[in-house]
Amino acid sequence: MMVPALTTPARRLALGALALGMLSATACSAPEADNSGSEESQSGPAPAEVRISPEDGAADVRPDLPVTVETDNGTITDVQVDTAGRKNTGANKTTGTLDDDKTAWTSDWTLTPGTDITVTATAENAEGKTTEVVSEFSTKPAVEGQRLELESNFPTSGQTVGVGMPVIVNFDLPVQNKAQVENSMEVISEEPVQGAWNWFGDQMVAFRPKEYWQPNQDVTVNLRLAGVPASEGVYGIENHQLNFTVGRSQISTIDSGTKRMTVERGGQQIKDFPTSIGKADVRKYTTTSGTHLTMEKYKDLVMDSSTVGVPVDSPEGYKLDVKYAVRFSNSGEFTHAAPWNDQLGEANLSHGCPNLANADAKWFYENTYMGDPLVVTGTDRELEVDNGWGYWQRSWEEWLANSETGEPDDTGEAGTPGSPLSNAE
Repeated sequence: MMVPALTTPARRLALGALALGMLSATACSAPEADNSGSEESQSGPAPAEVRISPEDGAADVRPDLPVTVETDNGTITDVQVDTAGRKNTGANKTTGTLDDDKTAWTSDWTLTPGTDITVTATAENAEGKTTEVVSEFSTKPAVEGQRLELESNFPTSGQTVGVGMPVIVNFDLPVQNKAQVENSMEVISEEPVQGAWNWFGDQMVAFRPKEYWQPNQDVTVNLRLAGVPASEGVYGIENHQLNFTVGRSQISTIDSGTKRMTVERGGQQIKDFPTSIGKADVRKYTTTSGTHLTMEKYKDLVMDSSTVGVPVDSPEGYKLDVKYAVRFSNSGEFTHAAPWNDQLGEANLSHGCPNLANADAKWFYENTYMGDPLVVTGTDRELEVDNGWGYWQRSWEEWLANSETGEPDDTGEAGTPGSPLSNAE
């Protein structure tokens, strides 16, 4: 699904002069002109001239400046940008945009810092004769301590996830040039949607589609971070590609009023569990209402009240071994088995976690993907957008407004809403 080197991404001849032979006039009549043997007609159109920037032999080239190719007397037919020691494929493939008359080409992506780059450009004149020009240059290295690196990401390659799953990227250094970094990260899905990135602090950014992903499809994320100027003097140093699968659609709902948890798969209800959620006598024991996403799960987990600010030896303290725990927020909320609770479906008695019967908790644990939506209704504590993966708490209009680019990204097309490149100073 990558873009060929000479294909313009969907999100974004003059002939040499021929001298005419001149004939001398006579007092009688001039014979018909015959230029078949002239030097100009034998040589034909002038060859195409090709110019590449950066020029051959250049050193310490800023990696965030574009590579350009221009031609006179012809059209550009091929441009290849190769980085020493790397295959020109996947997230490392440097594609470019060709103008309408095919006389100018500009790279789409930044270059890897501290490497040798070879640009090979080919053009042909009106008669199809080719000219090939090569430029070899080196890029400025990233300074130690100022190299932006990928610290972690969710999901990871090879995972199957739920239809609500965002793409989450954590960096090791703060990012100030957020729009350029957004524009270096390309999301492509088999079923096209609109999506956008939102930042949560300076080191974490999350992508979500306008609506849930269509189920049963593959998604590719090209993190073209190498050479992106993240902050003053800070450059990304490595490209990455993520490949994950969106699985079946499973959406669960917990109703505080009915004290039931229902599970729908493909729009059809398949499970109905009695539950008991937070007793809500104080805020911290109130289950958050809103659209959550399942984040991680544990077959066995120690739940310790001290992690949410309640000492274990206090009247409300606890330290319990629980089974089949599925996290859905960062404020300590899990679905889990609670064999000690004999009022499932009758009363809300927990410290905030939805309690389930052992068999029901086991089923949910075994049948949950990371990123499955779990909706809680009926409590007076609203889920915060940054509490876990509460990203669906923002409307699409709010989410798009919080994107640094302010424009939707079409995942059915190569490219991003803008360019990660900088302007030459």
